[in-house]
Amino acid sequence: MKLQKIKGFTLVEIAIVLVIVGLLIGGVLKGQEMITNAKLKRIESDNAGIAAAMFSYQDRYLQLPGDDSAASGRFNTTPPLPVGNGNGIIGVSTGDWAATSGETAVFWQHLRAAGLVAGGSTDSTRPSNAYGGKIGVQDGFVNIAGHVTVFGQIEGPIAKILEARLDDGTPGIGRLQGSDVGSSGAATAYLDSKRYDLGFRL
Repeated sequence: MKLQKIKGFTLVEIAIVLVIVGLLIGGVLKGQEMITNAKLKRIESDNAGIAAAMFSYQDRYLQLPGDDSAASGRFNTTPPLPVGNGNGIIGVSTGDWAATSGETAVFWQHLRAAGLVAGGSTDSTRPSNAYGGKIGVQDGFVNIAGHVTVFGQIEGPIAKILEARLDDGTPGIGRLQGSDVGSSGAATAYLDSKRYDLGFRL
């Protein structure tokens, strides 16, 4: 009886397969890192763009968008734009930056009517951030005094990176502060399993 020779893989063939698998895994990980970095940069640039638009509006009309008490006469829209009370504060009627009423809700309409952000002048829709949450502006957020841009639904790991890059690393103090989604208090730590509303002082 003749024995058949069983052929196996040589060490060179196994090494080549391992190198190819390693390159594929490295490419996937690098691609994920590039996507994360692009989203982080978008949040930073969105925040800078909102600040620039808000201050441009203030320079041009001597009132803040959303708080502008003369907006209905200033812009020729149908229906006329809602107005603020002109007290220099972008307030919210419910204490919530994502409210659908109050000056924070009108903020985007005033900027759009002035041509400082894209969209129709009667559109009060809040823009979405890179992570799918909404963006809002109001006076005060957690422990931040003054006007704040709030980015909703930011994942815990991303909140940690933004905090480390742009502030002091502590969620409840500094120019960038976070709050658990649905909570009004400052977060004590950013957990990977949670989402946060992040406020940036303007």
